[in-house]
Amino acid sequence: MENWNGKPYHSFDYMLKERFGEKIYKVALDAGMTCPNRDGTLGSRGCIFCSAGGSGDFAGSRQDSITQQIEKQAASIRQKRGVAKFIAYFQAYTNTYAPVDYLRKIYTEAISHPDIVAISIGTRPDCLGEDILQLLDELNQKKPVWVELGLQTIHETTARYIRRGYPLSCFEQAVSELRKRNLDVIVHTILGLPGESKNDILSTIEYLNHGDIQGIKLQLLHVLKGTDLAEDYLAGKFQVYSMEEYLELVIDCLEHLNPEIVIHRLTGDGPKDLLIAPLWSSAKRTVLNTLHRECKLRHAFQGKQYKPMENKED
Repeated sequence: MENWNGKPYHSFDYMLKERFGEKIYKVALDAGMTCPNRDGTLGSRGCIFCSAGGSGDFAGSRQDSITQQIEKQAASIRQKRGVAKFIAYFQAYTNTYAPVDYLRKIYTEAISHPDIVAISIGTRPDCLGEDILQLLDELNQKKPVWVELGLQTIHETTARYIRRGYPLSCFEQAVSELRKRNLDVIVHTILGLPGESKNDILSTIEYLNHGDIQGIKLQLLHVLKGTDLAEDYLAGKFQVYSMEEYLELVIDCLEHLNPEIVIHRLTGDGPKDLLIAPLWSSAKRTVLNTLHRECKLRHAFQGKQYKPMENKED
């Protein structure tokens, strides 16, 4: 069994220690953005699963400057963990959806902070114009810049249901342009989207195996208050995974995933005051500990070769 610093998969923590020589934590930032799915450009209701916080429910306050957000969160983390360096994670909403002069200001403020070793920018593939790509390229010469793209699924029927708002070809073009500039790409996927089978999910994993991506987030589908997804869930239109079902699926995904792709997330924990289902996901440490035990029991990840999917119809 391959072992990356005690974990049976290529973990983000392992990659950070290899790259920076020490424990690194993220500080999640709110840069005051919105999203084309919210401002009327593509829609006004957001993606079907997205809370009013734009996936930035754990980010700092947009009332504070970028520096203030970094320093407040860094101080809190240091009290608990004793770490010295951090990644500035632009998390809330779409973090390239603004004039390039404003982006230059906030990214430069973050990357210039002495305690920041890299910046990670959560965004959409359809919000990466040439001027923004040039800016990211420039900043990447100073400190590492990572771009996180919310793909969620490769299946167009599901993409329409969740109101993603762009075709798969747009994602492919964005990855190509980012990699031309040597920018690391981290892809967000959601496991458990209504209507998707296990084979559908593994097809997304297999697709990503053949893309030039450096990291992946496997996100458990959360049903949050105030979302259109919550209305469908409460109407009985779909069910969420039990913890046992989810862990089995995650292990299947990891067994099929190219081991060179770094695992940035394996579950996720929605805000407790917003979470409707699955409630077991709030015990994140229990979930991850159970996952690691199950990996060992199943003797997953033997050797260094992942298991490519057989060709199956969708």
